[in-house]
Amino acid sequence: MTEVLVTGGCGFIGTNLLRYILENRPDWEVVNLDQLTYAGNLENTDDLAKRYPARYSFVRGDITDAPFIDELIGRRRFDLVMNLAAESHVDRSIHGAGVFIRTNVQGVQVLLDAVLKHGVKRFLQVSTDEVYGSLGASGSFHEGLPLAPNSPYSASKAAADLLVRAYIHTHGLDAVITRCSNNYGPYQFPEKLIPLMVLNAIKGKELPVYGNGRNVRDWIYVEDHCRGIVTVAEKGVSGEAYNLGGGAEKENIEIVRTICRHLNRPETLIRFVKDRPGHDFRYAMDHSKITRDLGWSPRVDFDEGLAETIVWYLANETWWERILSGDYRNYYERMYADR
Repeated sequence: MTEVLVTGGCGFIGTNLLRYILENRPDWEVVNLDQLTYAGNLENTDDLAKRYPARYSFVRGDITDAPFIDELIGRRRFDLVMNLAAESHVDRSIHGAGVFIRTNVQGVQVLLDAVLKHGVKRFLQVSTDEVYGSLGASGSFHEGLPLAPNSPYSASKAAADLLVRAYIHTHGLDAVITRCSNNYGPYQFPEKLIPLMVLNAIKGKELPVYGNGRNVRDWIYVEDHCRGIVTVAEKGVSGEAYNLGGGAEKENIEIVRTICRHLNRPETLIRFVKDRPGHDFRYAMDHSKITRDLGWSPRVDFDEGLAETIVWYLANETWWERILSGDYRNYYERMYADR
């Protein structure tokens, strides 16, 4: 049995990664470590302990708590640590960078020290395309580019990537990095573009779009991303970074208009608002390295994935209503009050 620690498993990508692993890797036993900050929702994974009682468990904790992390990793003797725990919203980083530095940089350092000390076989750092900066009208990000982050969020992720690189070269740590384009799919916290627009459209509310809406992102369905993470964990070359992209470049305004059509809402709901400070114009990922070397490529077409995502939000109103009301934050206390 392969012992795996997934940090940040109650977030959007972490939730989908846990589900992918448990459904597709029957010889993996997984511990989900999450601090349950504002974007960590324990309800996302509530059914996993019932479905996989011998292979899944949850631990609440902070990756910056060095004694706690040292004890957990030392006691469990993990074969693989996959770090998805992160503050991840650019807007929040602009207005308060401190927590991003604490979690995304200091937390990675704490994990690396414990992984090194206790002989974990492999460490996987989940990063972002934003570490590369911004593109003009043409070209795409490839792994040989220098890191050039433009927001406090992306700067903190770039710093983490460089820490991982330093531990590889200084200590001989077996570690790999994945860098992914914009994700979408089930369980995404409704501050991000697609769920925000879907939920506002469902409610008939205004759809706020930054600037002129012409900023371009490369979109990947979250299950494709999770499959890529597992592929790199299993087959990636130590010391290497791998780009994951969906091959679906879309202007923000195009996505918002498509959501309006799916939900039969008028485009008059769209309202252009003051642009985000330092808003990167365009991201696009060259994923030829992982396709060539590891055999991974995206499978889900954007239009298909977006339609499935909208259907999921329509079918899970209770989930997102509890998030919008803030009641999901009380779930842990209700679940664990007597434990």
